[in-house]
Amino acid sequence: MTEHTKKDVAAEVREFLSTRRARITPEQAGLPVYGGNRRVAGLRREEVALLAGMSVDYYVRLERGNLAGASDSVLESLAHALQFSEAERTHLYDLARASTPSGRRPAVTASRVRPTILRLLDSMTGVPAYVRNARFDIVAANALGRALYAPLFDSPLFAQRGPVNSARFMFLDPASQDFWVDWDKGANDAVAFLRTETGRALHDKALTDLIGELTTRSSEFADRWARHDVKFHRSGVKRLHHPLVGDLSLPYEAMELPSDPGLRLNFYTPEPDSPEQQALNLLASWTTTGTVVPSGND
Repeated sequence: MTEHTKKDVAAEVREFLSTRRARITPEQAGLPVYGGNRRVAGLRREEVALLAGMSVDYYVRLERGNLAGASDSVLESLAHALQFSEAERTHLYDLARASTPSGRRPAVTASRVRPTILRLLDSMTGVPAYVRNARFDIVAANALGRALYAPLFDSPLFAQRGPVNSARFMFLDPASQDFWVDWDKGANDAVAFLRTETGRALHDKALTDLIGELTTRSSEFADRWARHDVKFHRSGVKRLHHPLVGDLSLPYEAMELPSDPGLRLNFYTPEPDSPEQQALNLLASWTTTGTVVPSGND
C-alpha cells in the first residue's frame, strides 16, 4: 500500500466515523447528560469509547483512520456503539479490509454482459429490466426497460458519450427532476449507494473519476457526498413520471449476479391489473422487441 493510498483510506475512515458519531445524541445512546455546555451535537469520543468498551486512546486511534489490525470483536463493538445499520456495518468492515494491504479487495470493474444474461433479459417481456454496474452505468436493458427509461437513453448527456449512467443523469440533467417524482430521496439513495461501493473498491479509477466529476459539477451531489451515508440497493418502490404514460409507482428488486461481480439485475414488478401494469402494457405495445446493449460497457 502506497503512502498516498494510506492517506486516502485513513481520510475515508476518519470522516465516516466522525459523521456517524455526530448524529447520535447522548439521550439516543442511553447516556446521562450533565450540564448544558456541550460543544458537540453528537457523542464525544470518550462516550463512544465507553459504549464500545475500549480505551479513549484506542478509539481516538480508530477515528483518526487507523483500522489496520482491528479485530472483528472491536469492529462489532464499534458498530453497536454507533448504532450502525447493516449497510454501515458492512462499510466499516470494507474500510477495515482496505486498511490492511493483504486483505484489501481488488477494484471491481464492469465486465461485458454474458449471453445467458442477455437471453434472460429478452425473456422478461412483461417487466422492465436492466443490468447496471456499481457505477450506475446501464450496460444492458430489455426493450421495456429501455422504453421505461427513455428519458435517460434520450438525454443529450449521452449523445456523444456512453454508456447511459443514471447517476450522471440524476445530477447533471435537469430532466431528471421531472422523471423521478421523489428526486430528493432518489438523489440521497444514489449517493449512499456510491459511497457504499467506495468501501469495496476504494481505488477503482472509473468510480473515483465519476465521483470527482459529480462533486465538481453538482453542488447537490457534493453536499450529499459529504454526509458519508451508506445504503444497500435491494428493493423498494420507485415513483416515476414517464413522458408517455404518466405517473408510475413501481416496486423494484435489485439482485447481484454472483457470476458477474459488480453487475446487478434490476427489474420492476407492478401488481397484476394495477394502473401501473396497464401503463406498462401500453408502453410495451409501442415498443419493439430486443435487448439493448449500450456502447462503452467494458
